[in-house]
Amino acid sequence: METEPKPVIYSTQFKEDIIDVYRYSIETFGKIHAESYLENIYKLVESLNAIYNIYPECHHLPTKSRMYRWIILDSHLIIYRITATQIQVLRIVH
Repeated sequence: METEPKPVIYSTQFKEDIIDVYRYSIETFGKIHAESYLENIYKLVESLNAIYNIYPECHHLPTKSRMYRWIILDSHLIIYRITATQIQVLRIVH
């Protein structure tokens, strides 16, 4: 079953979370690694526009429509919501 592409948007909370991830990465691994990791996160999240159904349902937020999904990336969890018109990236947490 092919999915229709949808725009990816970022919540305010995700934008705050990603700043924290970046700062932590700089302090822990250095600027080069932090920038590479941030780039990987954004590439992955932007790819959701076409492949949003391949990731599993978020077990902590079950719904009949299975609209909440999660991605595990290294030590982070990215939570997003599928709506009729867009993909909403909600959080990235450690």
